[in-house]
Amino acid sequence: MVKLRARCLLLGDAAVGKSALSQMFSSDGAHFHKNYSMTTGVELHTKCVNISETTDSVELYIIDSAGKEIFQDFCEKMWGQPSVVCVLFDLTSQQSFDSCSQWMDRVRAHCRGMQLPGVLVGNKSDLSERREVQTTVAQEWAQSQGLDYHETSAKEMENCEAPFHSVARAFHALYQERRETIRNLHIPP
Repeated sequence: MVKLRARCLLLGDAAVGKSALSQMFSSDGAHFHKNYSMTTGVELHTKCVNISETTDSVELYIIDSAGKEIFQDFCEKMWGQPSVVCVLFDLTSQQSFDSCSQWMDRVRAHCRGMQLPGVLVGNKSDLSERREVQTTVAQEWAQSQGLDYHETSAKEMENCEAPFHSVARAFHALYQERRETIRNLHIPP
């Protein structure tokens, strides 16, 4: 049994539902606040994810970063060395989807070329009549960035675990790959 720890950056524009999603996931659906105070720095949530078909687990330290531009430089100092990334946008806001490129650029600059598994999450799927971003467009963009794609509704607790389970599995797979590489090193006598 292996227990890994991963820093999960939760990024996206203000009001896309980052705090709601992380709170719903970490509380198993018990804490959806109808009245949110805007995140002005970073909030930390933790939850352990069991990796299916193994006895291993990944403890996610979810770093929920403020989306307002005024707080971004401060938040970036709090990111530390991330292990995985989760970029959120609001399915009812084309502008929040368009900003995902800037968020990924910022993460890549911060991580200086490290391999960073991640997901793109379209939140607020319960507001289907107001949708501005189509699934196929988001899927294509996610694929072009090397990200998995998920749609969620934090309000309705729909699919809230999937993005976090996806990054935990990806982090575990990266660990297994690196472990195998080390195991296969042949050091001559």
